[in-house]
Amino acid sequence: MGEELNTSGWDAIDQELLKVYGEQEPKHYGTVIPYLLGGEDPLEGISAYKSETPVPHWHFVTYGFSELYEKESENAEYSGYGFELTFRLARNEDDEEPPAWALNLLQNMGRYVFNSGNVFRSGDYLDANGPICQGADTLLTALAFTLDSELPAIDTPNGQVEFIQMVGITGDELEAMQTWNTMGVLNAGLEYIPSYVTDLSRASLLQIPSIAGAVEKGMDEEGSSTGFLFVDQLAWEQGKKGLFSKQSNKFTLGAKQAVIIGKLLRGRILKGKSLTLVSQEIRVVFEPGETCGYSVEEADVTITLNDKAVMELHHSLKPQEQEFEVSSIPGLSIQIAKTYIKDQQGNVVETIG
Repeated sequence: MGEELNTSGWDAIDQELLKVYGEQEPKHYGTVIPYLLGGEDPLEGISAYKSETPVPHWHFVTYGFSELYEKESENAEYSGYGFELTFRLARNEDDEEPPAWALNLLQNMGRYVFNSGNVFRSGDYLDANGPICQGADTLLTALAFTLDSELPAIDTPNGQVEFIQMVGITGDELEAMQTWNTMGVLNAGLEYIPSYVTDLSRASLLQIPSIAGAVEKGMDEEGSSTGFLFVDQLAWEQGKKGLFSKQSNKFTLGAKQAVIIGKLLRGRILKGKSLTLVSQEIRVVFEPGETCGYSVEEADVTITLNDKAVMELHHSLKPQEQEFEVSSIPGLSIQIAKTYIKDQQGNVVETIG
């Protein structure tokens, strides 16, 4: 006789859901072949509950970011990655099965975390570079993360687990979260997205004047909470100093992120805060200072900007292919390169710039 499987981590999640849904039997989607044995799906399972409040929706809860069985990690405080994801998706009252795309989206989040080691916390955001439901006619092209209002953090035998809710957001809402902060935008829109239920058919919150005004005011008064941004297209080319020419260094950005970086510089440097851009190859840190300049040490570039330089870049960084010199920083030119948006098969579906 084998030992009985220890499911204490899994049971702790079930107990918390029992408080919300009582004896409701969820639709549960388990994984046939475990990820560690070559399966495609990293999460052990996903449950979908029918919720009627505040609007009819599916309430998805994952099993697998935390330690569901025996304690394996050395961190006693947190179970596994320390969270499970939830997702609330609007449904028609007569729907009996949750849509498969939502299950795939959650498994994709699992792949992202398991492959990168990056975890989600309340206040995070993620650009999906396309509709969160592939092929759907929707403006929701990114995700924000906040604490699930019905599921408080729990202490399990394997450590603490938070329930982080995923919320579908539009491209301009993502930009607002980057230039101000995630929770500010979500809180401003709660009246219009009760319980942060994702509805593929909704319009942008920024179409509502009171919310657009709150975002603008928040950014002006508080600046941006985004101090770190991962950028796909980022390069630094050290120029050579000629006998009759000055040394000119070139800083390259992608067209897709040019505008948001200009806004972030305004929202960070003008508030006395730094901004760090990171790619696979280099790290570029923008710092506030009275005298503009830059220094390079291997794969680390530090650029010091004063208020005048920030406003020059804020106006010059546009989503179009171009190269220009920065008058405030002699010897530095900035190149905006085309950005190619690709689908999951690697086909170019959009060109920016």
